[in-house]
Amino acid sequence: MFASDEPLTPRKLATLAGLPEISEVRSLVAQLAALYEAEGSAFTVEEIAGGYQLLTRPEYYNWLARLRRQQTTASLSAAARETLTIIAYRQPLTRADIEAIRGVHCGELLRILLERGLIKLAGREDSLGRPVLYETTKKFLQWFGLRSLKDLPQAEGLSLPAAPVAPSGRKQAIQQDQQTKHDQAHDPTENPGRRGDAGVG
Repeated sequence: MFASDEPLTPRKLATLAGLPEISEVRSLVAQLAALYEAEGSAFTVEEIAGGYQLLTRPEYYNWLARLRRQQTTASLSAAARETLTIIAYRQPLTRADIEAIRGVHCGELLRILLERGLIKLAGREDSLGRPVLYETTKKFLQWFGLRSLKDLPQAEGLSLPAAPVAPSGRKQAIQQDQQTKHDQAHDPTENPGRRGDAGVG
């Protein structure tokens, strides 16, 4: 974990450490986290984006920022954060959906979020013109320190109903994309203080 820049899944940790059971990995990670806590270490083990990552504690972020001269990618404009929030709570959705909610064009903001790796293309809606669908990425979870989208704060007016009614075309596009993501998974802000590189801190 110290040498990795991204969260490591329990399965990958088990493979790398030569452990036969994932349950043993979870137990050892819990012991490691407790040890760091007891020692008052600058490090902590966090469960993020479906895996475990060794991070510096938030209280040391200012020191790391001074050392690394905080990268410009750590900040997003208010408009970009608003767009990202809409995508996070309503995904997958089209550019037209986002613009209908925000009331302004967002093409440039989507480009920025795509370049930052916080959103990705999630297939196409089976409607007139077959517009592109957008959704958040694993990096989004890592950036905000979330284990999954279920950890997003409750936000009235943003979250969809438990069983949203979607056009049949979109359902098909979503189902196809979910199968693709399932296949990929078996081969996956603003909280920059939790992004401290353990190898640096």
